[in-house]
Amino acid sequence: MKVIIVGADAIGAHLAELFSKIKQDIVIIDNDESKLERISSYCDLLTIKSSTNTPIQSFRDAGVKNADLLVSVTRDENLNLSLCVLAKSMGAKQTIARVENPEFTDEHIIEAFQRAGISSIIYPDDLAAQDIVAGLEMSWVSQRWDMHGGALTMLGIKMKEDCGLLNRPLKEVFKPDTPYHVLAIKRGSSTIIPTGDDRIMVNDYVYFMTTREYIEDMRHVVGKDGYPDVKNIIIVGGGQTAARVVSQLPKGMKVKIFETSAARCEELNSIIDTSRVMVINADGRSVANLLEENVKNTQALVALTGNAEANILTCMTAQELGVTKTIAMVENMDYMTIAGNADIGAVINKQAVTASYIYQLLLKGDVRNIRNLLLANADVAEFDAREGSRITAKRVCELNLSKSVELGGLVRNGVGMLINGNTRIQPGDNVVVFCQDTNISQIEKYFI
Repeated sequence: MKVIIVGADAIGAHLAELFSKIKQDIVIIDNDESKLERISSYCDLLTIKSSTNTPIQSFRDAGVKNADLLVSVTRDENLNLSLCVLAKSMGAKQTIARVENPEFTDEHIIEAFQRAGISSIIYPDDLAAQDIVAGLEMSWVSQRWDMHGGALTMLGIKMKEDCGLLNRPLKEVFKPDTPYHVLAIKRGSSTIIPTGDDRIMVNDYVYFMTTREYIEDMRHVVGKDGYPDVKNIIIVGGGQTAARVVSQLPKGMKVKIFETSAARCEELNSIIDTSRVMVINADGRSVANLLEENVKNTQALVALTGNAEANILTCMTAQELGVTKTIAMVENMDYMTIAGNADIGAVINKQAVTASYIYQLLLKGDVRNIRNLLLANADVAEFDAREGSRITAKRVCELNLSKSVELGGLVRNGVGMLINGNTRIQPGDNVVVFCQDTNISQIEKYFI
C-alpha cells in the first residue's frame, strides 16, 4: 500500500517509522531538508523536499493518484485541511488532517469535511487527554488501557518492594484459572515475554491483563492498597491538552491549573467549569507555589508544559512532596526512556498516541485500538477473529505463534476472558494481541 505523509516533525517521523516496520511504500514531504535526511537515515522511504507553494507538483511527484492514504500532520491546521482536500481531488483514497482547534471536532463540522474529501480529523490534544484521564482514574496504575468498555483491561504497573509477586517463578504464582496474567515485563532496557520460569523483580514495569471484576484484586496482589483514589489534581500548564483533560474528568474530581500567561488564564476561565476547576496565574514548577496550593493533600499532578525536562522535574518534585500519581507530557522522543527511568507515574507522548491512531487505518484485518508502548518497544492491538481465519483453526498452543507474541485476552458476546494455551478462539471473538519485535502486520494473517 502507498502512504504519503506531509510534515516531518515528530508525528510525521514517528508515523513513518511505524509504517516502515510493515514494509509499506512511504513518501514523506517537508520543506526542511535536515528533517528529511534524519528520517531517511532509519526508515526505508522516499523523501520530497517541497514548498507549500507548490503542492500540486509535489503530490504528482509523490504519486498521489495511486495513494491509499495521505496524512497531513504539519503544524498548520489550515494547510493540513486544504492539502487533504487537494489530495482527495487528485486521487488519494483516504486523507487524514491533523488539527489543533477543538471546534473542528464537532460532529457537524466533521461531516462537512468528509463531504469535502477529508476522511478523518485527528486532534492530538484530545487523544492525549483520553489517556491522561484513564490514568487518573487509578492512582496505583502507571498505564491503563480498557477494551470493549472495560470488559478487558491492560494495566502497566511499576513493582515495588511490598509486592507479593516478587522473586517467584510465574508458574508458581499464576495458574490456568488465575483471573489475571502477565503479558510482558520491562526490565531496564529489555522487554521480556515471560515463560513460567521467569520471575518479577523489584522495579520491573509489568503489563498485566485482567477483567473488570478483578481489578481491585489486582490492586491488592501488587501491593498498592495504600494508594488513595484521586480526588484533587494539580495541572501545570494550561494549554489545549489541559482544557481537554478537565472537560473529560469525572465530576467528583477537583482541579487546580497553574498557567503563567494571564491571557490564557482568562481564556481558560471562559471555557471550563469554574465550579470545580481553579485557574491560577502562577508558575506550577515552583515548590513554593505548589506548597501554597496544598500540594501535600493532592493525589495527582499532571505536568503539561511544552518543556519535557520541566515536566519530568516537576513530577519528580511532586513525588518528593508526597503526591501519589504523577503524569508528564514528554513531546521529545529522546526523553521517553529518561522519563520512564525517573519513576514517574506515567508518561504521555502526543506524537506516539496520534501516530498509533493513524497507523491502524492502514492495516487490512479487523483491527483497532492499536497502541505503541514506547517504553516496552511493543504494540498492543485488538483483532476481530473472522470465520475461517487461522486463529480459529486450533487451540492457542497449537498455532505456532512467535515467542514475541502474547494473546492477552478476548471478549466473547460482551464478556471478557483471559487466554491460555488450551483456549480455542471462535469467530467473532475480539482478541487482544501483545506484540514485541514482530511487526503487527505479521499477526494480521492469522485473523483474515
